Amino acid sequence: MQIQHTLNIGILAHVDAGKTSLTERLLFDTGTIDRLGSVDAGDTQTDTGVIERQRGITVRSAVASFTTGSTQVNLIDTPGHSDFVAEVERVLGVLDGAVLVLSAVEGVQAHTRVLMRTLREVGLPVLLFVNKIDRSGARAEALLRDVRHKLVPHPLAMTAVQDLGTPSARALPHVLDDEAEFRTRVAETLAEVDETVLARVVDGPFPDPAELRTALAEQTRQGRVHPVFFGSARSGQGVGALVDGLTGLLRPPSADGGAGPSGATPPRGTVFAVERGASGKKTAYVRLFSGTLTARQRVTLHRHGPDGAPLAHPGQITALQVVGRAGHRGAGRHGEDGARQLTAGGIGQVSGLAEVRVGDRLTDPAGLDDGPRPPRFPAPTLRTLVRPRHRAPGAAGRLHAALQRLAEQDPLLHACPGPDGATSVLLYGEIQKEILAATLAHDFGIEAVFEPSRTVCRERPAGVGEACEEMGRQAASPSGFVATVGLRVEPAPRDAGVVFRYETELGALPHAFHTAIEDTVHDALRSGPHGWAVTDCTVTLIRSGFASPVSTAGDFRGLTPIVLGRALERAGTRVYEPCHVFDVDVPLDALPAVASCLAALGADIGETAGGLTSWLVKGTIPASRVRCAEHRLPGLTRGEALWWSRPSGDRPLSRAAARGLAD
Repeated sequence: MQIQHTLNIGILAHVDAGKTSLTERLLFDTGTIDRLGSVDAGDTQTDTGVIERQRGITVRSAVASFTTGSTQVNLIDTPGHSDFVAEVERVLGVLDGAVLVLSAVEGVQAHTRVLMRTLREVGLPVLLFVNKIDRSGARAEALLRDVRHKLVPHPLAMTAVQDLGTPSARALPHVLDDEAEFRTRVAETLAEVDETVLARVVDGPFPDPAELRTALAEQTRQGRVHPVFFGSARSGQGVGALVDGLTGLLRPPSADGGAGPSGATPPRGTVFAVERGASGKKTAYVRLFSGTLTARQRVTLHRHGPDGAPLAHPGQITALQVVGRAGHRGAGRHGEDGARQLTAGGIGQVSGLAEVRVGDRLTDPAGLDDGPRPPRFPAPTLRTLVRPRHRAPGAAGRLHAALQRLAEQDPLLHACPGPDGATSVLLYGEIQKEILAATLAHDFGIEAVFEPSRTVCRERPAGVGEACEEMGRQAASPSGFVATVGLRVEPAPRDAGVVFRYETELGALPHAFHTAIEDTVHDALRSGPHGWAVTDCTVTLIRSGFASPVSTAGDFRGLTPIVLGRALERAGTRVYEPCHVFDVDVPLDALPAVASCLAALGADIGETAGGLTSWLVKGTIPASRVRCAEHRLPGLTRGEALWWSRPSGDRPLSRAAARGLAD
């Protein structure tokens, strides 16, 4: 049957809820694969990396595909551990919807809430799949109450469960045409979010099954109602109902994913994953929103540079494989021969683009800030230095090159040279560090040593400072450089980064000298007076001079950091530590102990609400104390606390605290 619609669906979950097993079951039950793989055996379709197979966790997003009827569903399996949340977030901008997997035993877990909040923020429709109904301790009605209270306000159970918590558990789909009680429940749920349905329920006539089905699909696509499917990825129970929900509830009425606009429309898409093969060949996964892509087509990749300016990298696609077609991993029996054209709505794997990076966009430069784009990634808050265990000649260079290649897959690593030949990288947590070490050992043959992680702070100017050093008529400046440089440093708005300006005439210096000053300013600000990168500041060149033909660009590179350091010293800088906003749901009797613990960890409590069955405490906490809070809360709340936090800005540190962090 010809493909008429394409759906790109993300599978998300707290670690160990069973999302990779669900992906495997979906592929098996739809005939895409002939044998059901296992996470424990390390032979699933989407956990293809050796590290993933050994550890039984997903580290990188992977794409597989199945076909049901005239709909092709591209499944994107994402990591479940919070250390890899950036891998999840960079995928969200290319999805049409998501399946959030919960365990019927563990229920709504901390990271489940983080994921659902993120999904709702970006406006994606979400189906819930409650896995493991055949495990001892599985819950149904109680779990639905938890979902309503802690996750989403309008869940709707689409399946009933028999023999819950036993190996013979079954999930039976509700049928609108045959069950009056289910029709009533659907209508009452929809009436809470749909005024048309509310009027029909109150004033009559009562909506018929077809009307309810249409309204349910519309409210699901708008993210107002969240259908819940109970089942088991292990036995396959409930998976058929979930497939029906994907195609019936998430597919837009006007979906045209199979065809797409004509070739005359410029291609517009997003790169959401980059891989390198054993030979070093780089391939990229692209979600296309309009236009078409073919092999040998010339395209231009667009991104914003470190200074916010748009950058363009032209290239030519040498090979293209459409996800779900013959030859692609996971295409199975539904592949189609000769599919070498990617159309709107689809995902393709492309080769030949040497400069491609995660987050690149195929678009006109003018449209770089328009259209579908991934949500803003929360910045990592930990930094570590990495060194080769065996300091043989060239070992540090090989390690740095390996980390740079890994940074192509995860740009937020920010691998850059550190002191004494080390490489500095940014991290979200210690599990990520372990995975990084294992990857270096297996993929590159490099045993690496990681220093203890430190919280990444920033410095900002506290005021305005100026400094200048001039050369004499025939002599160098006091510092020995044949150059004159004067700089003013002043605060800039939050998130402005570093802005460089001129008050001197641009023709007063040769272009190479201007470039030397500006580049050196940016390099020097990577380490301020307190040892942290200086940001959100404006640096203005207020005086300059040179002596031809004696002055060189090297004179300006040598003098600029000296003058900049003096200007920063006169302006003064303050150190800011990264913070998280948090919510924590605690039992009534645990509030005093939890509040005392949070205060001791430096948290600012902004709001306390509830008081009927539990307390909800909101506030901000230093990023460096989040792990400690997560470890202490279970002991203070008998394991009943539900914690959620997310990076959110920063706050100034006292001078003593800043010195302590620097030490």
